[in-house]
Amino acid sequence: MAGTDDDAVAAGDDDALYVLTAVLLTPANFPSVLGDDYPEACAALGLAPLADGYGIVLGQDGDGARWTVVVDDVSLVAVAIASWDCGMEYDLSPDEDSVVAALPGWPLAVAVAAPGVPAPHDPAPEVSGLPPLSPPDTTVWGPAQRRLGADEIALQWSTWREQIDDSAFTGQNGANAAAAAEAAESGSDEGGIRSGIRRVLAEARAYVESPPPLGRVRSSFAPGDARTLRADGPGWSMVARTDDIAFVLLDDEPGEVLPVGRGEELPGLLESLDKIAVRPN
Repeated sequence: MAGTDDDAVAAGDDDALYVLTAVLLTPANFPSVLGDDYPEACAALGLAPLADGYGIVLGQDGDGARWTVVVDDVSLVAVAIASWDCGMEYDLSPDEDSVVAALPGWPLAVAVAAPGVPAPHDPAPEVSGLPPLSPPDTTVWGPAQRRLGADEIALQWSTWREQIDDSAFTGQNGANAAAAAEAAESGSDEGGIRSGIRRVLAEARAYVESPPPLGRVRSSFAPGDARTLRADGPGWSMVARTDDIAFVLLDDEPGEVLPVGRGEELPGLLESLDKIAVRPN
């Protein structure tokens, strides 16, 4: 979804924004680093959770300062992203009437910079009047990092799946019962990990009975007839394929990726979650 140096375009006047990349902020597709659900992600940018969502444009001004421009022309931004993903050039120049907010800084890490202007930096406080947005610190572990980890698993599903030996899964919930018993005997933290997995599954089941905030459960394309499911909650994220296993990440387990086998319960849970999930238009 990111452009390259060659993709940077100018809006065309002294206040030009050199566009580097863009993302969507919609109920079905939002930067999960901003929150566990769509309303929370909007609140992180001071926005109302409109049903149609927003387009988020990240760029630099003529002085090189970082700016996040929010527009309500979602389709324009979606076309630009699709074009860039296909390796095509697209001049993303939102109309001024579509601009909802211009926020200093970037909430996401951007690896490219506009040519011919100073290096990316935050605008001076007297210019912006607001504290600058900044991407999360990847050297620590917390909710934002946990959600970024889940994003990576969803993008690289095959790589993560190849590391899992299905013979390790036993028990009703698909957790490794032998490992849990051994952990209980030794007093190790594995017991806490298995307890965390049970909590995640229980909270995910509760979503089926009482729908969570919009965007807590999302469904996207997967090969074959499957869907990729993403569910988030207080302190946890889950990524799953409806025809396969799930991976869980916990705030309480820094950097750990916990596989959950299909067992007897997971298939039905995933099917139910897919029915209530938000899907891209």
